[in-house]
Amino acid sequence: MSAADEGRQWPDEVSVDNARTTLLQLLARAGVPSDDARQLIGLVEAGALALAHEELGTGGRSAPGDKGPAYESGWLDGAGGLLDELGALAEQALVRVVGPDGHQGPAGEYPRAGRMEVERARVALTPLYLSFTVDSELDPEVTEDVLVAVLGTMSPRQRAGYAGRLTAFADAHRARLERLFAAFGPGSAITMHGRYSLVHSVTSLAVLERLLTAPRELREEWDAAELPPAWLDGLTTAWNASA
Repeated sequence: MSAADEGRQWPDEVSVDNARTTLLQLLARAGVPSDDARQLIGLVEAGALALAHEELGTGGRSAPGDKGPAYESGWLDGAGGLLDELGALAEQALVRVVGPDGHQGPAGEYPRAGRMEVERARVALTPLYLSFTVDSELDPEVTEDVLVAVLGTMSPRQRAGYAGRLTAFADAHRARLERLFAAFGPGSAITMHGRYSLVHSVTSLAVLERLLTAPRELREEWDAAELPPAWLDGLTTAWNASA
């Protein structure tokens, strides 16, 4: 029997579960905790549904054939209903991973960022940073502390879409960022140590985005993490000078 005779060869539920289990086992062998691995897989699954919803929602839909206005109206209503169901499935998948949007602790704070959330932020930041300058990383422990403070200003749901937010920020301010890194970053006369230290770290883009978006929340998290206030002041000075 040919593939055409069998119809669409899509993976069934058992095959999808087999692929998921295989990936979990491979990640476990690489030392990735099961909770972190499940979170990553869950985000990919939710993202696939969300991207499919976006693609179907932005394309102009029309009923197949020419069967009259009544048929076309009914077809479009049915297609819209299915699109709504797809959006609901994407939302449910995301909630399973990150919880309901805006969920906070008893004191109003967001949950502390986990290891995988920090790693996702680092993976997003590194190529963006290298598009402006060369690698000149701060101590890895310092980088993690800074990213934990940055992510502490966001809900888990916002963290799930943080890579896109960072990319949009870098694109919107590319010329100004180029001037900033040329004047204060690696290769400039400014040394790595001192009040401009963050310009020599991939975390600089994350901190700048938060300084513009949520300055009060960032300073609260910064103080709680006991990070040097001079780093924020230095980055602010460099940003203003590059305007």
